[in-house]
Amino acid sequence: MKEYYPKNGRVILHVDMNSFFASVEIAENPELKGKPVAIAGNPKERKGIIVTCSYEARKYGVKTTMTVWEAKKRCPELLIIPPHFDRYKRASNAMFSILRTYTPLVEPVSIDEGYLDITSRHELGSPLEIAGSIQQQIYAELGLPSSIGIAPGKFLAKMASDMKKPMGITVLRKRDVPSVLWPMQLIDMHGVGKKTAEKLAKAGLYTIGDLAHADRFLLKQLLGKRGPVLKERANGVDARAVDPDAVHIVKSIGRSLTLPQDLDDEHQIDAVLKKLADETAARLHYKGYAAANISLVIRYRDRKTVTRSKKCMQPIYTGQQLFECARALFIRHWNGNPVRLLGITGSDLAARQAAGEQLSLFSYEDAAKKEPLYQTIEQLREKFGRDIIQTGRKASRSSFNKRRP
Repeated sequence: MKEYYPKNGRVILHVDMNSFFASVEIAENPELKGKPVAIAGNPKERKGIIVTCSYEARKYGVKTTMTVWEAKKRCPELLIIPPHFDRYKRASNAMFSILRTYTPLVEPVSIDEGYLDITSRHELGSPLEIAGSIQQQIYAELGLPSSIGIAPGKFLAKMASDMKKPMGITVLRKRDVPSVLWPMQLIDMHGVGKKTAEKLAKAGLYTIGDLAHADRFLLKQLLGKRGPVLKERANGVDARAVDPDAVHIVKSIGRSLTLPQDLDDEHQIDAVLKKLADETAARLHYKGYAAANISLVIRYRDRKTVTRSKKCMQPIYTGQQLFECARALFIRHWNGNPVRLLGITGSDLAARQAAGEQLSLFSYEDAAKKEPLYQTIEQLREKFGRDIIQTGRKASRSSFNKRRP
């Protein structure tokens, strides 16, 4: 089988579970098979948000983040099922256990997708045979459909797995890039979101081919370091290795600050905590993580140090969430003495995409509504400075002081 494998290079698979949450529910209850199914909250709650849905539901135009009311309007026969996150986690663990029987080089990306490096596994068959075996085993043992991309790198494997759903297997070679990828719109490229696509469109770049041939200097001006990297991806260049420990390399992310002067004013301490929370959130965002455990460090004038932590109901990653958690810890454990140092740390890290999918429905809806606000605030702070937007208490206090005679 060695003739099916490159002499120099790698063979990477990207396994992507199809409509994962809905598929798990259907596997648990076969009577749902073939019916339009959506995972959401209380069916009586008109403003509930669709977390995911089956392909039968998608045919009616039902989409993720759509309100239950709108989804029901499009598909009156839609079956709404509340989420069972423990069930999805068990299915995910079982799926990754199957993948690791083919190679130890398995890198989970989220709860329902991962990369495999099968370069040295030619004794198991050709890449197509291995992919077919994986797909059939997952379906036979778990009742879950999947799509698999086969390519020489992660990016092309990811793009390939999206091309045939459900239960598709696609091979995408580097020589296929000009004919297959370049005609595609940029919004359909992995790693390019709506905002990035809009920026590139303003520069006259609309397709993956446009990006592949764009000037590196222009891309760096538009997108920073990420610009030239996306150009490489558009040309099928991706040297990233499959790393089984990628999610677990970083154990914790945080920020601490020794204060210029000891503080015992609660409002000033709030401002410091907010700053630390925002900086920790920025680091989490850069690394692509969310934190399930938040720790607060308080050091007093006499150097006595207190560290307290709180386990979150679900992983968090925004500055506001971190601030609220850290402030609750501070209120509970501060002894009233002047504070010399404060620190906020997030641990029990999970990939942010996976963590988002494991949110409780209430938090999912809440986060979905607030995310555009958080992004706008962060953009304003990056452009005009961290103090352009302050917490309500801090802003109110500043205004009050200005009005004092």
